[in-house]
This record gives sequence, C-alpha cells and structure tokens, in this order.
Amino acid sequence: MNSIILAQAAQQAQGGGWDMLITFGLIIVIFYFIVIRPQRKQQKELKDRQDSLKPGDKVITNGGIYGIVREVKDDSVKLEIAANTVIKVVKTCIVQSVGKDGSTEGK
Repeated sequence: MNSIILAQAAQQAQGGGWDMLITFGLIIVIFYFIVIRPQRKQQKELKDRQDSLKPGDKVITNGGIYGIVREVKDDSVKLEIAANTVIKVVKTCIVQSVGKDGSTEGK
C-alpha cells in the first residue's frame, strides 16, 4: 500500500514540474505583452519625437520647463524660455510637444 502511495506521489510531482514550468512561461509571455512591449513602443515614439525637433516647436522638458526650440544640434537643443532668455538642454530632456493651443501632444 505504501509503495502505491509513493508511486502516485512521484507521478504527481513529475507532472507538477511541467505544469509549473508552463505556468511560469505563460506569466512571462503575458508580462511581455502587458508591460514590456508597450513601454518599448512609448520609448520609440519619444525618441522619434526628439529626433524630429525643429526650430519653432513648443516643448516641455522633463524638468517642467516650457520653451520654444530655437536651434537643434546633434545632441542638444537651444530653448527660448522667456524673452531674450535661451538655454541649452540635452535633446533627451525634451519629453513632450505642446500644440499651438497649449495642449500636450504625447506623453
């Protein structure tokens, strides 16, 4: 009788390993499609927006500074933040574009 119970327990433990592996794999796949893939898409959109900056664009930096792009270089941007006040920031600091009506165009 003990040998039958031990055999059944061994068989369940063996099958349980595969079940656990399949469950873990499904969790990874679900996590990829819910978290990682959308985040990569947002990062790509942000990079494209930063690369397409041109003089005259109204933007917001990650520090919350509103400005108008006056000059674009390879890795930096000169922003006019007030009359006769221009600052130079790294292009990756630009996180949003602002429409003519003041609404944000992308987050």
